[in-house]
Amino acid sequence: MKIIKQYKKLVLAVGIIALASCAHEDQPNESYLDFTQKVKTPLDIWIDQNYIDPYNISVQYEWNQNVIEQNRFLYPPAIEKVQPALEIIKKIWIDSYSVIGGKDFVKIIAPRDFVLVGGVNVNPDDVSNTLGLAEGGKRISLFQVDYVNKSNRASVTQFVHTIQHEYVHILNQTKPFDVESWAKITPNDYSSNPFSISDTEARKLGFISAYARSNYTEDFAETAAIILLMSKAEYDALLASITVPAAVTAIKKKEAIVVQYYRDAFNIDFYALRDEAQKNTTAVLNN
Repeated sequence: MKIIKQYKKLVLAVGIIALASCAHEDQPNESYLDFTQKVKTPLDIWIDQNYIDPYNISVQYEWNQNVIEQNRFLYPPAIEKVQPALEIIKKIWIDSYSVIGGKDFVKIIAPRDFVLVGGVNVNPDDVSNTLGLAEGGKRISLFQVDYVNKSNRASVTQFVHTIQHEYVHILNQTKPFDVESWAKITPNDYSSNPFSISDTEARKLGFISAYARSNYTEDFAETAAIILLMSKAEYDALLASITVPAAVTAIKKKEAIVVQYYRDAFNIDFYALRDEAQKNTTAVLNN
């Protein structure tokens, strides 16, 4: 018992010495962290009003090396290109889904972060470009923002293709599509090198685009996205241009699965969504 008491006294003495030593050390006078709030620009306020407040979607347009691939030659978008690009996305994607799916549809199911990149994301094959990336259903990176022309239909359609395609992936992560039925339609022509053939050649195999040949999930997303990018007349013309009847049948079977998926999973009329997107695309071009 005596030994224990002596031990406690020794520990107490060491503690007092340590405190006395610390008291003589130089103490920091101020924090080196910058807690200054960023002054919001008119663009920031517009993003708050049109993305963050109503949909809880943030937008990164300033350079952040932590969210961009370091092995690609990429750069931030020109400031004057940011709002026009976001206006296109809001009108054609958000507004269309909000009208047909319900005003809260995008609020509930959406990426929570957009990363905008000005430059072209050239792939290592030096043949294709990556137009967008969806990461875990939470973040979508959009490339080539500096090249979007709101008065050019092809430019607008290419840019919207990215968000329409990536959003289908997000919907699939929420509720999966019928992969088993899909896999039976064109089981033998998927490829790890889809761009080895053109879109025209891919359509002869029963794929709506060359990229659709990548795998089942990309095929589903491409089929849905490309139909949403076209009017009914344009889509009918695309099917009419395919010279292989079996390929047309295959694409129509895939279309039917997409339509059923939207109806059963989300109670959305897919063709009404397409028509709304077309109406809003025309509004963008005429604005």
